[in-house]
Amino acid sequence: MGFGSYDESEQESQDYDADFDDDDGVSTAENEHDGDVEFEFTASNDELLDRLQDIKENT
Repeated sequence: MGFGSYDESEQESQDYDADFDDDDGVSTAENEHDGDVEFEFTASNDELLDRLQDIKENT
């Protein structure tokens, strides 16, 4: 067989186990959280931009 060739009989004989139990998964509602997130920045915009420039220069 050449590169990229396959035997079609192998494709037909593949057996997949598609029995999924409902108990195997995770409930998406199980970990719902309501709340707020607040950030307090102590650096000025100029300090943050300078730091970003330093990071870009070092990569």
